[in-house]
Amino acid sequence: MDDHTGNIPEYSVSEISGAVKRTLEGAFGRVRVRGEITELKRYPSGHIYFSLKDEGGKISGVVWKSSVGRLGMQPENGVEVIAQGKISAYGDRSSYQLIVERMDYAGAGALLARIEALRLRLAEEGLFSEARKRALPVLPRVIGVVSSPQGAVIQDIRTTILRRYPTRVILWPVPVQGEGAAERIAAAITGFSHLPEGGEIPRPDVVIVARGGGSLEDLMAFNDEAVVRAAAASSIPLISAVGHETDTTLIDFASDRRAPTPTAAAELAVPQRSELVADLLQKSARLTGSLGRMVQEWRLRLERAERGLPDLASISGMARQRLEDRAGRLAMALPNLVQTRRVALQDRGLRLRLALPLVVSDRRGRLNLVTEQLRGAGRQMRANLAAQAGRVTARLSISPVQANLRQAASRLEGASARLESVSHKSVLARGYALVFDSKGGAVTQAAGVLPGAALKLMFQDGEVGVAVPGGAPRQGRLEL
Repeated sequence: MDDHTGNIPEYSVSEISGAVKRTLEGAFGRVRVRGEITELKRYPSGHIYFSLKDEGGKISGVVWKSSVGRLGMQPENGVEVIAQGKISAYGDRSSYQLIVERMDYAGAGALLARIEALRLRLAEEGLFSEARKRALPVLPRVIGVVSSPQGAVIQDIRTTILRRYPTRVILWPVPVQGEGAAERIAAAITGFSHLPEGGEIPRPDVVIVARGGGSLEDLMAFNDEAVVRAAAASSIPLISAVGHETDTTLIDFASDRRAPTPTAAAELAVPQRSELVADLLQKSARLTGSLGRMVQEWRLRLERAERGLPDLASISGMARQRLEDRAGRLAMALPNLVQTRRVALQDRGLRLRLALPLVVSDRRGRLNLVTEQLRGAGRQMRANLAAQAGRVTARLSISPVQANLRQAASRLEGASARLESVSHKSVLARGYALVFDSKGGAVTQAAGVLPGAALKLMFQDGEVGVAVPGGAPRQGRLEL
């Protein structure tokens, strides 16, 4: 080994890394670093890794899972913050980093810029539209309050309501600032909306979200996106009363009404009882006066109409006389009409009885004529066919043709015989008769003939009238 290296100490990598870490932690201790968040990453383990940068440099940072809940804000890329923690070295990568335990927005300017960006984004979604605003109930039975149980806010609200119009007040206690306040406030607003009608806890008719004054950082819970969305989604009309009159938070834009103070919110929620009574008395007096004037006006109009009416007694007497005259004429006209219609009915019945046999006889004659025509046509057809068959037989000498002609002639004779057999004249010639009732209708069943009924029997050579003897006929047999 050379002499000029004999006085230089020798270290291992681990010794150098440990020395650097101890030097950084001993020299700086706890620090507050201001910068813009960039390269933010959330890991499944719950740790948050990011970098802080400004115009001249950049430093890595980490928030352990155990410190995320106490951080004081939700870190986002592009937000300027003041991170509080300690400087430490990470030997595996030969780098140093800031272990952050708390974060705050870097001044009011950064807070206002973040609030304004959120306001513009929610406004584009329509959460602040005037069309979403609902009217407050005139006389609420139950008022829900989302606020801290300590302090003067809830007392001011209760005192004001008791003084103006005593109404039941239900408090949903929440922290109004600090870690977890925004989540608790949003849950309270949503919880009131989910209360059922007629449940064990009465559902409020209006909800007041209130807290006292404070700095911009103190009011940040009411600028949280979850709180604003819960207020916009509330199914119950909502009044915001956050801070002093000059303070404005995003929940004011989403609520149905904004009150400058919690006391003013209570005044908006309930009317003044004395003012209601005075207004009721005034309206009652005006209504009574209006009714009196209306009655007087209608009385005068009725009197004028009465003077213009004709003599009602004379009009009713003439009407009664006309009614009696019409009644007398009607009493005479109805029997005459009935008698006229009876005579006409009898005449038509007589004409019908006289005409019915003629109609039956005419129809029977037509039937006989058609039968004779059919019979003559059949004889003529047989003669024509026989003549044609003879001529064809004479012209044809081939024996198969003659056989076919003889077969056709035989079928023709059979058809003629069957035609003759279905004629009712042929049936009557074999000893049968047709039975007609007194109206000329055909009788086909003995069961339908009543005792004493007049019947007509048609034979081949004429008709005979008969009468059915008394007593019920036996089934299937007609005795004459």
